[in-house]
Amino acid sequence: MLPPTQYIGDTKAGALIGTDRFGNKYFENHEELPLRTRWVDFKVHDFDPAQIEPGWHAWISYSVDKPPTQDPLLAYTRKPWEDTDAKTIPNYTLTRGAYKPYSTVKSKITTWEPIAVERK
Repeated sequence: MLPPTQYIGDTKAGALIGTDRFGNKYFENHEELPLRTRWVDFKVHDFDPAQIEPGWHAWISYSVDKPPTQDPLLAYTRKPWEDTDAKTIPNYTLTRGAYKPYSTVKSKITTWEPIAVERK
């Protein structure tokens, strides 16, 4: 695995705050620029932002001050209906698998169809 400094284009050093169930590592350094003090080192190089758990997402986006390792409300707990293996649903935006709504109601706007009459 490449160190994060080789593929994010930035040199980062900070304290390891925690690791989620996918193996992503979360860091914090208060000596960085404001709003750049928290970052994630994804386990896989070909990452998808959907791989961040909701509690860690709230922490990394500065919505909460305590990370899920310190706040039991943000900590991940497996629900009875979830699979036992850790997996995410990929983000299908701009792919053929993206959700595309359709309407069953007749359109209120119709296109104009010119009628050509033969000349005499």
